Amino acid sequence: MSLFRRSNSGDVARERLRIVLMQDRISLAPQLMERMKEDLVDVISRYVDVDRGKIEVEWRRTGGEPALVANIPVRSVKRGVASDDRAS
Repeated sequence: MSLFRRSNSGDVARERLRIVLMQDRISLAPQLMERMKEDLVDVISRYVDVDRGKIEVEWRRTGGEPALVANIPVRSVKRGVASDDRAS
């Protein structure tokens, strides 16, 4: 048995359709999804240097409920960031 699962074009199309339908049920326009992704990255970027070209944010169904899943590659941790800038 192979460690890698091969997907045929039908599987890929079904997965894309499933994601589109889930986004539609949640009533998130693609523009809103993109803004949410940008906001997430902006906040995380305060603390770590991220590879913005490789970020993936998508909807998945986990435990019967939709979940927003983000894969954000971290290049390095930013040193010198105060532990709580909001305390002032």
